[in-house]
Amino acid sequence: MFLRRYERRKGSKKHVYWALVESYRTAQGSRQRVVAYLGELKASERSGWAHLGKRLAPSERPQPSLFDPPAFDEPDEEVLVQLRGIRLENLRDFGDVWLAWGLWRLLGLDELLARLLPAGREEVPWGTVAAILVIARFCAPASEFHIEHTWYRRTALADLLGVPVPQVNTDRLYAGMDRLRPLKEALEKHLQSRLGDLFDVAYDLLLYDVTSTYFEGDAEANPLAKRGYSRDSRPDRPQVCIGLVVTRDGLPLGYELFAGNRHDSTTVQTIVATMEAKYGQANRIWVMDRGMVSEANLRFLRERGGQYIVGTPKSLLQSFERELTGSDWQTVQPGVEVKRVLGPEGEEAFVLTRSVDRRAKEQAMHQRAIERLQAGLQKMQASAVSGRLRDEGLANRRLGRLLQKHWRASGAFQVCIERLAEPIGKAQVRITYERDERWKAWAELTEGCYILRTNLTELDPAELWKHYIQLTEAEWAFRIAKDELRLRPIWHQLSGRVETHVLICFLAYVMWKTLAQWMRHAKLGDAPRTLLEEFAKIKSGDVVLPARGTDGQERIIRLRCVMSPDAPQKVLLSRMGLNLPRRLRRLDEPPTV
Repeated sequence: MFLRRYERRKGSKKHVYWALVESYRTAQGSRQRVVAYLGELKASERSGWAHLGKRLAPSERPQPSLFDPPAFDEPDEEVLVQLRGIRLENLRDFGDVWLAWGLWRLLGLDELLARLLPAGREEVPWGTVAAILVIARFCAPASEFHIEHTWYRRTALADLLGVPVPQVNTDRLYAGMDRLRPLKEALEKHLQSRLGDLFDVAYDLLLYDVTSTYFEGDAEANPLAKRGYSRDSRPDRPQVCIGLVVTRDGLPLGYELFAGNRHDSTTVQTIVATMEAKYGQANRIWVMDRGMVSEANLRFLRERGGQYIVGTPKSLLQSFERELTGSDWQTVQPGVEVKRVLGPEGEEAFVLTRSVDRRAKEQAMHQRAIERLQAGLQKMQASAVSGRLRDEGLANRRLGRLLQKHWRASGAFQVCIERLAEPIGKAQVRITYERDERWKAWAELTEGCYILRTNLTELDPAELWKHYIQLTEAEWAFRIAKDELRLRPIWHQLSGRVETHVLICFLAYVMWKTLAQWMRHAKLGDAPRTLLEEFAKIKSGDVVLPARGTDGQERIIRLRCVMSPDAPQKVLLSRMGLNLPRRLRRLDEPPTV
């Protein structure tokens, strides 16, 4: 669910309000519907901030002042202001960085890094440098060069952190990255505890998936940069693989980096041992897709007393042909049915699943592949008849490339290539094909079907399917990290900087999911992008007042203020339970005689 802003006119008056919109699938495609209108905040509704604070102990309960800048003393005096000279200067982005700085403090990362990186001789504390890097990745992901020359000077983060613009440069940012990298394990443990306090997170179900991100450059000095299967369709570039573990709500628990040419299944034992060493192995159900499955991995989990729900290769459906045609299917939700079948020794269970939507999708893919394969075979026939294709071996190689290209329909036709004893016209090779009815019947039976494998033999198959389908949370985590936080591509070349780049994206993703959970408690959906874009419209600036004091001296009073939010922004702030500061500081210029 996400937020949508509406504008309507009634007569000559324009009304602007928010609505909570939900996306859902139908047989005709994706559709959207309004769940609730958020034009006003009712007195009976509690804010998202109140919901978060309710879960914490009184001593740890966050207050709205957590988002306020440091207080300052303002002199109380009377002056005469010259109205003609009033102006506004130094307009800066405020709302998004103010919210991000509050999330950073809400997660306790400022206090943690202050302990782990004690102050020394540096001008800017390293914990503050880390906050700048992560907040920049959260609000406007770009390079460290962009932070120094463009982003930091256009935001109000200097007022919130107390770090002047000239002190933020690439040398300091790179040095901060080097200080942050060794703290990965401590940060993961701290966030696991803090997120549990904020959202009452359950860690009984762990979702594991692997993705890859590619390098811009050869990254020859990085031993993990290898060419392999690219999820970004960039097999021409070296890449690194990232294994991520998240909870059922998509909250991250930890991650590991692997070489770019490493197969997914070879990462399972490493990641399971790492997570269990950090957080224990009791009451853990591991959910993984079929790319992780191997008999060695499943045996490894069983020997450690682990529980699992995994996908399986579709070829396994051949062993359950009788069950696919049988009855006793259980409806999980409209269009999805499941059926449990115990394994040979009773130690495992297989959950047969068939989906109407998935069936329609696979039918469309098969039909498209069949049409393209048939068109390719017809071209081969035409080439053979015209005499352009004369060599039998060349024809077989061309057929092999065609079947590889349209592999989904590779079994749909029986193709025969034979050399003619006597040429028929210009043709020296005959190519014939016909539909394979056995393949067609099997495709119709198995389209939309897949199998889950588990050692939770007593659990209801509907519950097993619901646990497995939550694996989409891990997939969404990668999509957010890559698209919203710009995890890809990686421009760093050194292995240490690459590790820190991924760590910064991980911390920014934690802030993203924290905001999403907060919005969910505030009944604002769980898509932070709209909220961030709206808060980014809230600016801060210097109100410059030419004035004359009671002593007759002329002076310039410079008040750094925050613009007043409009009506829709006030609705969002009220729902979140936040109070926007009105003034940041006062910066007077010396009086002139």
